[in-house]
Parts: sequence; C-alpha cells; structure tokens
Amino acid sequence: MTTPQSPYDPATGKPYPSQPAAGGQPPVYNPGQQAYGANQAPVSPSDAKTWAMLAHFGGIVLGFVAPLIVWVMYKDRDEFVRRHAVDALNFQIVLAIAYVVSAALMIVLIGLLLFPIVWIAGIVFSVLAGIAANNGREYKYPFNLSLVK
Repeated sequence: MTTPQSPYDPATGKPYPSQPAAGGQPPVYNPGQQAYGANQAPVSPSDAKTWAMLAHFGGIVLGFVAPLIVWVMYKDRDEFVRRHAVDALNFQIVLAIAYVVSAALMIVLIGLLLFPIVWIAGIVFSVLAGIAANNGREYKYPFNLSLVK
C-alpha cells in the first residue's frame, strides 16, 4: 500500500510547482498583454456621433473605404456607430455600382447625363446622413441595398 505523497518538497519545504495539462505548456502571465478585442474602452456619445458622421462624410472623399474602416473599428464597440457605418458602406457600394453602370452607358450617351446625377446624389445624401449622425439621429438613404449587415 502506498501513502499519498506530500505536496511539499521535503528538501526545501516549499510546494512543488504546478504541472501543466497533459501535453501542454503552463500559461504565461503577461500583465501588459490583453487578448485581441478584450476590454475595449466604451465609446462616449460625442465620439460615437463623430465617428458615425465621419463614416458618411468620408464616403464623399474615399468612397466605400472610409465607412469600411469605421465599421471594422467600431462594429463591436458601439451600436450607433455600427448602424451608421453599415448604412454608409452599403450606400457607397451602391454608388460604386451606379458609377460603373453610368460609365458603361456613356457609350450610348445616357451615361453622360446619369454620371453627374449619381455624383450629386451621392454628395447630397451623404451630407444629410452625416448631419443626422452628428445630431444623434438615424438616417435611411432613399435608395440603398442591404449588402453588409
């Protein structure tokens, strides 16, 4: 019959070091390192309004890239910013499709009329959406597809 072994090293009187799980390494504690996406600071209401506005206004200058960046950065941090960034991203994708269609229709001269209309509509609706976001209100574009959710 065997007696249970003491959890202490008889030579030093200190406890034995803990053993890792079978086949694994012991976890390393690094207080300066956090898991990806863990403990992100909440977004203040004024910052949320600003980022939502930038998602719309950035689309005027950078197309779908600006709302895509805002959406990726804030989709898990603030619901207001996420909704506005998704709407702006979907609208900018629709505008990009409309630009391609109007460019293709320039062969039959209809695109020469359609292209400036799409460009002006993109600016006007993006400005209206950016102002609504800055005021903390929701805005739905008059024509928008729900491609990104």
